[in-house]
Amino acid sequence: MNARRWGIALAGIVLQIVLGSAYAWSVFRVPLSKQFHWSIAQVTLTFTICIFALGVAAFFGGLWMKKVGPRTVAVTGALLYGVGTLLAGFSSNLTWLYASYGIIGGIGLGFAYIVPIAVLVKWFPDKRGLMTGIAVGGFGAGALVVAPTATALIKSSGVLSTFLYLGIAYTIVGGIAAWFMQMPPAGWLPEGWTPKANIAANGGNDYTLSQALGTWQFYVLWLILFLNTSAGISLISQEAPVFQELTKVTAAVAAGMVGIVSIGNALGRVFWASVSDAISRRATFIVMFLFQVALFWFLPSITSSTVLTVIAFVILMCYGGGFGTMPAFAADFYGSTNVGSIYGLMLTAWGCASAFGPLLVANMRQSSGSYTGGFHVLAVIVLVSTLLPIIVRKPAKRA
Repeated sequence: MNARRWGIALAGIVLQIVLGSAYAWSVFRVPLSKQFHWSIAQVTLTFTICIFALGVAAFFGGLWMKKVGPRTVAVTGALLYGVGTLLAGFSSNLTWLYASYGIIGGIGLGFAYIVPIAVLVKWFPDKRGLMTGIAVGGFGAGALVVAPTATALIKSSGVLSTFLYLGIAYTIVGGIAAWFMQMPPAGWLPEGWTPKANIAANGGNDYTLSQALGTWQFYVLWLILFLNTSAGISLISQEAPVFQELTKVTAAVAAGMVGIVSIGNALGRVFWASVSDAISRRATFIVMFLFQVALFWFLPSITSSTVLTVIAFVILMCYGGGFGTMPAFAADFYGSTNVGSIYGLMLTAWGCASAFGPLLVANMRQSSGSYTGGFHVLAVIVLVSTLLPIIVRKPAKRA
């Protein structure tokens, strides 16, 4: 049974890598703008719609999973994302692109994304922080695979054909990985481990979704995730153009940089989740926020491709760290029984952040001709955000 759970963990990582290809969106921005003469903000809105739909769909996916099980939800999500990407290959106007990749693809992302998190929390109660980090780590690594692949395909076949090829690949690989998502048997515990020898979240005092919504802590956790996500996703949505503009590298080199910094997104989910097991979830978010204040402030002045890659790498580590740490944070506060629906609703913060951060930076870049103002605003926002993990405390146990 212990070997089986690691196999399910591997399938979850593969599924998340497929889903995480959404983070390679920035490599499509310039080709789409050139071919269809769309503005930066118009193309960026596709990514915003996709992530917003993800956040909303993750909540409903968490509720649906309680009724039909993780496999059905995961397979449905993988197929929707693949089909949405494929349909984007027939785009001739923004409405079609928004509906296909943005809405259909985003709903698929949300359904499938929540499943490995909820499943691995149950399979690994002895390594909750680490495994929630690994469960979403693959998502951060998706751009590492897709960014250079998509760039090469765009160069050889065109941007619309690239959507077709990727959509077929996502449908097949994602659908197979999703098939292995299943919960452990009732009452299952890892061999050699008992809850008495470890700290069980809330001492087994699990909250339902409605009970969690009755605590002020839920809304503070939502804000923490929203603000941390707003910062990182702003850079992700503009990565390739930012790299080209600040360091004057070619599109191919910029795509390679996107792939490299995506490792930070993946690594941060595992690294910071593990750190949070040692120093607490609250302290972890404080440290991540403080890192980002300095990095976003200095980022627009960097002209070295090497230095910019390092800075972006660390920013994405902090961005990914939010998704690696928050599921365990929610499970610590409210227990693991209903973490799928509770954290699923919390992921609406991700969707809202995608409508705030990327559009803020895109519009400021469009109006001023520079990324400086947008990234400086983000630095100030992140500085103020540091207060939230300082004040939040675990809810008192219910009578």
